[in-house]
Amino acid sequence: MTPNGSIALSAAENIEREGAVERAEREIVGLQQWRSVMTAGRSRRSSHKSGARRSPARKSRAKKSSAKKWSARVTRESDALTLENKVFKGTPTQIARSLKRSAEHSRRRKSSPYRSAMSMLTFYINRAGKNLSATQRKKLDAAKTKLRQEFGRAA
Repeated sequence: MTPNGSIALSAAENIEREGAVERAEREIVGLQQWRSVMTAGRSRRSSHKSGARRSPARKSRAKKSSAKKWSARVTRESDALTLENKVFKGTPTQIARSLKRSAEHSRRRKSSPYRSAMSMLTFYINRAGKNLSATQRKKLDAAKTKLRQEFGRAA
């Protein structure tokens, strides 16, 4: 014990303590980087009070824009199958044939060609949700029927 009442640390204890401090600092930096990655794209507004809640309409709008980006990425990079460009813009027959062709030639799919093609079409319809017009929905439902016919499956 030192004259002022504190406990003196040995050299080994000091080195061990400094190592723990450095590890803690690295962990804090790592957490800060993780937080910045997780909050990327979210804007911070100083006008909001810390305890204030957002209205449900604002939350759904924020979710909708991120959902669009997410579904577009899945459509592009999914392991289901490699799609042709603008595949869902043609007639029901064109959509069905394109999906069948993509499913049969894709090396990235994990299940049968029929299942992969039908999954991608269903995924597109489900992700479009309320933004899908009645005519577009009819066209995509007709494409489902055509796809079943293309693969020789009964409805």
